[in-house]
Amino acid sequence: MILPAYDGYIFDLDGTIYLGDTLLPAARQIIPALRASGRRVAFLSNNPTHTRYHYAAKLTRLGIVTAPDEIVNSSYVLVQWLRAEAPQACLYVIGETSLIDELTTAGFQLSETPGEITFVVASFDRTFSYYKLQVAFDAICAGAKLIATNADRYCPVPGGGQPDAAAVIAAIEACTGTTCVQVMGKPSPIMARAAGELLGVPPDRCLIIGDRLETDILMGLQSGMATALVLTGATRRVDLVAPACQPHYVLEGLHEVFPMTCVPDH
Repeated sequence: MILPAYDGYIFDLDGTIYLGDTLLPAARQIIPALRASGRRVAFLSNNPTHTRYHYAAKLTRLGIVTAPDEIVNSSYVLVQWLRAEAPQACLYVIGETSLIDELTTAGFQLSETPGEITFVVASFDRTFSYYKLQVAFDAICAGAKLIATNADRYCPVPGGGQPDAAAVIAAIEACTGTTCVQVMGKPSPIMARAAGELLGVPPDRCLIIGDRLETDILMGLQSGMATALVLTGATRRVDLVAPACQPHYVLEGLHEVFPMTCVPDH
């Protein structure tokens, strides 16, 4: 299958462009080919453990020269949302050091004092503890709202997966009886808008390519984009027997994305 051409292309990263530190077949060829043809390209990730600069540097190191302003990830969207909606917010962050550093660099105050906290931020956190849950509980009981970088159930890693932000969200919701009022990452319309603004292309002229039905494909469908599921990451063909959301296209690999000669890597 070769897809029709679009004006803007949005690529998920892990499982779509690369696996770990290895580019997936055709990634090194397809991105320059799209750019050379005048198409706009953006990269999306729900992973909040690194900045846009890290992802741009990684892609460049792997052979796809990329600028930070071509990347949209959940921590970046969180910062932009807070700047627009609550620039004076005081935060309690359950997340990794990189997320905390990104928020403090953006000028946000952090606190563990319940009465001071505007938002509890739930994220992927390999140091999640009962103490952190207690602070979140106390803050929400004192009036703070719960928001999250992303709501992925697990983060795929070689040989399996790690519990992701959904587990942290669920723990806080379970003990407080509250619900998360805003999620920044896919399939959120907030991330869809951020990607669309970066590309400067109407949704109906965009194609989003990703490996997950519940994030990449669902976001595209809800925002009016064309959607392509690649079977190089988290989703297998057997998962498509009765999917909750049906992608427009199902691809074996990136070589099917653009109607140009593109020989996959070997």
